[in-house]
Amino acid sequence: MGGMLSQLWWSGNPDVVNPESGLTRREIYAVQKSWIPVYANNVAVGSELLKRYFRAYPEGKQFFRMIKDLNEEQYDSNIQFRAHVISLMTSLNLAVNTLNQPEVVAVLMKKLGESHAKRKIQKKDFQDLKGVIVKMFIEVLKLDDATLGAWVKTIEFWYKNIFETLTTAESQS
Repeated sequence: MGGMLSQLWWSGNPDVVNPESGLTRREIYAVQKSWIPVYANNVAVGSELLKRYFRAYPEGKQFFRMIKDLNEEQYDSNIQFRAHVISLMTSLNLAVNTLNQPEVVAVLMKKLGESHAKRKIQKKDFQDLKGVIVKMFIEVLKLDDATLGAWVKTIEFWYKNIFETLTTAESQS
């Protein structure tokens, strides 16, 4: 069975770049494979990601009313924080698992941009988060250069679509 799935996945040239996502099938495979251990412990990883973001960018807490007056040790016991972590990780999981359907991912990311624009979250906030994600992946996952490069391209693809609707909403307000 595994051989048949491999043939379906790898039929054709695995290094042809998809014009929508900018990713090859080989890069998508690397991202999806490296995501498996992350999502296996999704609540802890998502919580750690947001904690690292708030440590690096304390002003980011302003967007999270549920924790803006709490110290870090209290985050995990806050139900709304945990719900946001689960929502974040579920969205990322969906975006990772559908990378082979870039038009679907683009729609998902545009919706994410719309919802975050309503909360006055800006490009800079997303760029700050990207830096935290990449640093955490380097430290925790010990990714090789090729997989890390695939992740950077993946996040850039996501952000391109998020920023389309985020920027539109910013210019309308």
